[in-house]
Amino acid sequence: METQANDVTATGSQTMAENQDNTPAANEQATPEVKMSARDLNLWYGETQALYDINLDMYNQEVTALIGPSGCGKSTFLRCLNRMNDLIPQVRMNGRVSLEGEDIYDSSVDVVQLRTFVGMVFQKPNPFPKSIYENIAYAPRLHGTGTSRSELDDLVESSLKRAGLWDEVADRLETPGTELSGGQQQRLCIARAIAVNPEVILMDEPASALDPLATATVEELIHELKDNYTIVIVTHNLQQAARVAGYTAFFHMGKIVEFNDTDTLFTNPAEQRTEDYITGRFG
Repeated sequence: METQANDVTATGSQTMAENQDNTPAANEQATPEVKMSARDLNLWYGETQALYDINLDMYNQEVTALIGPSGCGKSTFLRCLNRMNDLIPQVRMNGRVSLEGEDIYDSSVDVVQLRTFVGMVFQKPNPFPKSIYENIAYAPRLHGTGTSRSELDDLVESSLKRAGLWDEVADRLETPGTELSGGQQQRLCIARAIAVNPEVILMDEPASALDPLATATVEELIHELKDNYTIVIVTHNLQQAARVAGYTAFFHMGKIVEFNDTDTLFTNPAEQRTEDYITGRFG
């Protein structure tokens, strides 16, 4: 991966504070600790550029929402954060993505290990074709973080409790995960992600395929999880972003137009394009 020489944190397309660090200019409180960051990040699918000079800080134990119209690059950017784009042929990129200051694209990084630190929950629930128990126990067993049956039992129970699912499945852990309802399957996938003790959880529209009740349950879970994890969520639902996220970045045509604390971005946006999007004039 190529690395840009200048570690610039704002561009003309990212109007937090012109040519200053990409931190919420309107927030007078101390800026939280940065957990992950992107600097001068560009990405191409073949000859088509999808991301342009992305600079963004994601804060420790905060929820950062990525919003914008379809095809604006927000999911592509999310996949950069745990190198899922490595799996797509003809993708190339330059710039830097860091986790606690360490470049995750450095040649010394073990990508499998990285994905235990930066977990992923996808748009459509994708439980393994295994029991509920094995959905949780499989990865810890594979990585050696749970070896004895008692250790795995404790890990399965704690993960399902943190995902708000234990009370609903405690008496049927041998049931296939695929037999759960859609909302339960998504919480099972969240429990599976946190079973390996990640530091960051990425969520790509985790409630878009769920009914309103299941969506509300997932949103409540996100609120609880942010006490222990850094969360980055892609959503098309602006009301959801307003409910769950402390910070929001607005993407448009592969660029970050604006980033700020969520209240400021939704009530007093600095950019006309941001206001047009959140008021429904386009997108």
